Amino acid sequence: MTTTETLTAPDELEPLGSEGPVAVKQSWEQVALALFIVVPFLAVLAAVPVLWGWGLGWHDVVIAIAMYWFTGHGVTIGFHRAFTHRSFRAKRWLKVLLAIAGSMSIEGPVIQWVADHRKHHRFTDRDGDPHSPWRYGSNLRALTKGFFHAHMGWLFDLEQTSHQKYAPDMLKDQDIVKVNASFKWLVVASMLIPPVIGGLWAWSWAGALTAFFWGSLVRVSLLHHVTFSINSVCHVTGRKPFKTKDKSGNVWWLALPSMGESWHNLHHAEPSAARHGVLRGQIDTSARLIWLFEKLKWVSHVRWPDRRALAARAREAVQPPAPAPSAA
Repeated sequence: MTTTETLTAPDELEPLGSEGPVAVKQSWEQVALALFIVVPFLAVLAAVPVLWGWGLGWHDVVIAIAMYWFTGHGVTIGFHRAFTHRSFRAKRWLKVLLAIAGSMSIEGPVIQWVADHRKHHRFTDRDGDPHSPWRYGSNLRALTKGFFHAHMGWLFDLEQTSHQKYAPDMLKDQDIVKVNASFKWLVVASMLIPPVIGGLWAWSWAGALTAFFWGSLVRVSLLHHVTFSINSVCHVTGRKPFKTKDKSGNVWWLALPSMGESWHNLHHAEPSAARHGVLRGQIDTSARLIWLFEKLKWVSHVRWPDRRALAARAREAVQPPAPAPSAA
């Protein structure tokens, strides 16, 4: 079902004028950020010899996949489509659950995530974009440097995006403010839940240890780098079936692990759409879940892509742009 009621777009929420008070990352935040990026990545590198030897059982696989699915969709459905672009309205309990799940991805507090992403859309691939891979130029050396910056280097910038300018609606939502303030505890929970479940399931310390490795470290690292790849890979390469003013592209091999986010070209053509994979065969599990939530009446006012708008933005005839996820 497509609604015609108008929701306030994020761009309409941004007051004109100064950026407001500029927040700066503290030293401990920089160190913590480095640890949560580097340590899980090293865990992934160690995964191959671990897999060949010992330490991986089906308990670990189930826990890791479940945590990846839960926290990943918290980012794609909650942080991105619901909070940043207001693609739908969720019931209060679901809104809070999505904010908690997204926070447990350890990609930063919800309000900061929203502010950064809205600023990205305001200045995509231009001066002011927090993570454009094209910021240093287009030759090989400049693009290599820009790619690293877009992938993860930008996270270490001391100056943070203004919440007052880019996320004033989030600051007015007391539920979101409370989840945002609880970020540290949600990080702890995200890292401890897998070993607790794994230890109880196997009834052993070994079960807890392997679950921590796969369900905490490897899961966090994989989700981080898949998310980072949307900023880097999807703005350097990929097909561009729809007209945009930036360099966003579709990268098919990231579609499943990114839960539909790598159909990035359509997203930049129609940012508020609840579905990104609109062409035949484009898997978008985030849109599928939003569709299910709508059927269960847990969400409303869903902004499904409009067939005529898609046709107008298409660079060439496409067969056919689908307005809702039921055709995926």
